[in-house]
Amino acid sequence: MESGDNSSTAELMSRYVSLELGYGVPKDGWRICLAHEFKEKRKPFQAKDVSLSNIVEHIGLGVRYLKWWYKKTQIEKKAPFIDMFRAIPLRQIYGAPLGGIGGGTITRGWRGEFCRWQLNPGMYHYKTVIANQFTVCLRRGGQTVYQQVLSVERPPTLQGWNWGYCGEYAFYHALYPRAWTVYPLPGQNVTLTCRQVSPVIPHDYQDSSLPVAVFVWDIENKNDYPLDVSIMLTMVNGSGHKDDKSGGHWNEPFHLEKAGESVSGVLLHHCTTVNPYTLCMAAREQSDREISHQTAFSPKGTCGVLWGDLIADGRLDSPTGQCPPTQKGEKVAAALAVGCPVPAQGHNDLEFSLAWDMPNITFGSREREHVRYTRFFGTKADAAPSLSHHALTHYRLWERSIEEWQRPILQDSSLPSWYKSALFNELYFVVDGGTVWTELPEDSDVSGGLRSEDGGLPAQPAIIKEYGRFAYLEGQEYRMYNTYDVHFYASFALIMLWPKLALSLQYDIAGSVVSCDPTERLHLMSGRNSPVKVKNVVPHDIGDPDDEPWQRVNAYLIHDTADWKDLNLKFVLQVYRDFHLTQDTQYLQDMWPICQAVMESEMKFDTDGDGLIENSGYADQTYDGWTATGPSAYCGGLWLASVCVMCKMARLVNNEAAFHRFRDILDRGSAAFDKLLWNGQYYNYDSSGQDLSNSVMSDQCAGQWFLRASGLGDGQFQAFPKEKICSALKSVFDLNVMSFAGGQMGAVNGMRPEGVPDHSSVQSDEVWIGVVYGLAAIMIHEGMLEEGLRTAEGCYRTVWERLGMAFQTPEAYCEKGIYRSLAYMRPLSIWAMQLALDTSQPRDQAPKTTTTPTDQRPPPPPPPPPKEGLSQN
Repeated sequence: MESGDNSSTAELMSRYVSLELGYGVPKDGWRICLAHEFKEKRKPFQAKDVSLSNIVEHIGLGVRYLKWWYKKTQIEKKAPFIDMFRAIPLRQIYGAPLGGIGGGTITRGWRGEFCRWQLNPGMYHYKTVIANQFTVCLRRGGQTVYQQVLSVERPPTLQGWNWGYCGEYAFYHALYPRAWTVYPLPGQNVTLTCRQVSPVIPHDYQDSSLPVAVFVWDIENKNDYPLDVSIMLTMVNGSGHKDDKSGGHWNEPFHLEKAGESVSGVLLHHCTTVNPYTLCMAAREQSDREISHQTAFSPKGTCGVLWGDLIADGRLDSPTGQCPPTQKGEKVAAALAVGCPVPAQGHNDLEFSLAWDMPNITFGSREREHVRYTRFFGTKADAAPSLSHHALTHYRLWERSIEEWQRPILQDSSLPSWYKSALFNELYFVVDGGTVWTELPEDSDVSGGLRSEDGGLPAQPAIIKEYGRFAYLEGQEYRMYNTYDVHFYASFALIMLWPKLALSLQYDIAGSVVSCDPTERLHLMSGRNSPVKVKNVVPHDIGDPDDEPWQRVNAYLIHDTADWKDLNLKFVLQVYRDFHLTQDTQYLQDMWPICQAVMESEMKFDTDGDGLIENSGYADQTYDGWTATGPSAYCGGLWLASVCVMCKMARLVNNEAAFHRFRDILDRGSAAFDKLLWNGQYYNYDSSGQDLSNSVMSDQCAGQWFLRASGLGDGQFQAFPKEKICSALKSVFDLNVMSFAGGQMGAVNGMRPEGVPDHSSVQSDEVWIGVVYGLAAIMIHEGMLEEGLRTAEGCYRTVWERLGMAFQTPEAYCEKGIYRSLAYMRPLSIWAMQLALDTSQPRDQAPKTTTTPTDQRPPPPPPPPPKEGLSQN
């Protein structure tokens, strides 16, 4: 396994010509030479890629979607929540995003470009701002001997700068939330290592919210003489958006001293009407560091004056006072330089911070929210200097916490290197998923109108008041917050690393469950008008960032979500799993009546009273267009698992009547499930007896997966025979994994028993990366460690090494040609693999993932034996 790891890294690093490995760069992670070119160029799935048979089958949907799309884009002038005609093209350039959780992100590419912006909540802007660069200046004996923009680009603008750094003399290495770029400067005997640090720290709910990042430049001078080295950071006031030229933007230098530490830099005030913000470049003042700046320059033309200013003496002119506001049509940029001496055969370092302060965010509906970090830094839009000061004086503590968290996994020699890279790097989406983390307004009521005394929730649950509200998009292209059927998979990352955010999200969903919105609207699949939201049904999502998140749920209007069977079941399964991992008894007490209500609403689908819910039409909504008729492996399995956890929760809350009721349903349902779906080797896709009903679904054991993740699945709380689960998983491995693409691309969603992919729907012949990671997790739970790792490895190598989709892992790809929905939520499910690895260890070994929270509180303990009960309900 390790040899495969090495060969894959060798491919990405094959054009690197230096022997330098950089300063403090870890062994594990995603590493690529800046000169690398990906050979395979894929195209996004669009409407034209739908097969003729599917077009004929869904002609009504197509016409209705086209009408809706035209109205949205051409009349309302808004972005559709899913745009089938303008998918984001693949740019094989992205690196680790900058910033903490929920305050916006700026993504820096692996070649060093600032190229993906999410400062307006949930709305992405894909633009490389070419003037945003780091430049190095080397001086010897008072003379500049080398000055170079650290970019491989050769743009048609800024011709007064020295562009075109040789990419064969640099590599990028990512182990999120940190990344390193190593530059052995050709002919200079000097190596620069830029370390990028963002405050993404498990169990930390303060610094993890900060919109900041730090760049530490380690300088190794391998000459026999000393050098003076300066690094210059240039930034445009804006993000490359058209509002950069709207006028009224201005810059000013600043200096802040606090607690014996001083920082200096430049503030770039971006004064738009909606969501104004301030960018801040800063450096910490130290005795042997010289900080200088240029408050304003025009990032067009040659910019030779700025270049000459630095080359003259390694510093900038540092004018005082603010620059005048820009005129309409103008852009303005600023520069910050930091210099230090580096002894012969010695080392020194330089530090920069980048912060952005947008304390109040306005969604498309003009709904206004305070971002989480304002609890600690205020709402007055003057926090950028303090944020920078905090970042520059605390980043070493952040790194210590990050290293303590990652060390047990990185040092585990039984785990392959690719897995360590995948596990940490896929976490980028927690931050870069259009994520918002806001404070709960004082007058908010999240109960949905049903209060605790009536079987509902408090108006302001304590966990939301203390830890705020959290939301992330289904994907950067599928713009819906907290899409629940996908969060079901991704939620493992939150519950394991930021459990308070996971519980906060659950309270928000629970409040939506008991609410209703009788407003009639057209649903595009059926062509019928029906209510936006009915009571006691889990919403598909909590809204579109271009509208009113948390206020207008179910932005997804293709299907009538009242007919979805899996959403309620996924809510129940997550409630118990979250309790199992946190032991939060108040949470269980609050959620128990909500779980009872949603399970009652599911009972109507048990039409023949056999204890198993029926499907009709588009029942398995995780797989759009893959029709299931009668009980199915996916929804049927989730139903049985949900009934099983209801039995467990009934015992915990001392509700014996509920326990016996659900126990009876579980016994009858399990028998019916086996009778209708088991074929001797695996569970059929559905029980219709139609031509394709015996297709092998890769996700057929999803119910058992959640039971295992919740410490159940055996003895009294067993829903599926272990021998049948193992047989089904072996069938999936043999067919969906090893008989697909030579076993090198993960598990295809649907496979025919004869070893041919199921092409019956748009999605049945796709590989869903997040589903594959979940499949690998249940394999590990059931003792199939090698098969689980092999299954997941195919996805990682396809996405990160072959297709160039680093830090934009898609929802899906096919064996050839196309992918669908870049930068998607579901692959966070890789943390389910880590949970499976942790809980599969001998009990005398400590867990690997919840060590040393930065607030010094102990990690959640393992679940105790069943208690006598929590409360009578």
